Amino acid sequence: IEFIRSVYYNKLELTRFSSSVGKYVGFTEYGVRNAEYWNNNPSKLSAMKAQKEVYCLNHVPGYYRAA
Repeated sequence: IEFIRSVYYNKLELTRFSSSVGKYVGFTEYGVRNAEYWNNNPSKLSAMKAQKEVYCLNHVPGYYRAA
């Protein structure tokens, strides 16, 4: 299970947080600057890493039970 949060603007992906990587990755010049800023903020990184447990692991049993 992987938690992914992406930031888009005008149909262009700027940044992405992936729980398997554990940090933000930028895809444009602006996105790279934002990713570097967010990766240097330990509270933001720990909050995003916790989202896998909060969101994914709580919702998966319901989806698999219906299948």
